[in-house]
Amino acid sequence: MRFTLDNHPTANLVTGLTRDGIHVGERFFGSSLILSASALFADWAATDVATLDLEALAPALQMDPEILILGTGAQIRFPESALYAALAARDIGLEVMDTAAACRTYNVLVTEERPVVAALILS
Repeated sequence: MRFTLDNHPTANLVTGLTRDGIHVGERFFGSSLILSASALFADWAATDVATLDLEALAPALQMDPEILILGTGAQIRFPESALYAALAARDIGLEVMDTAAACRTYNVLVTEERPVVAALILS
């Protein structure tokens, strides 16, 4: 799937998603990653939503999001409710969707200059 939105050339925007990886701008990443408009954490070790906790999301939390978009792979899978509560206690909204939808939503929010971080799992 190719994404063509490019109104913010200096921002980290997802420009493509395939079974093999994610394109951010002109760069290709073959593993799960975390990104914001200005930061990128490659080779994120997450592969299973069921095991996500605040420690696993530490790179995302360091980017200081108001909204955390969690892309869960080809299908939507929901994390444990304790993760929602832990993030809400930090005033961070968690939105969970499949990774393709997460990429599209992330791009829209970045172009609106919202404080968003995407944690994208490939599977």
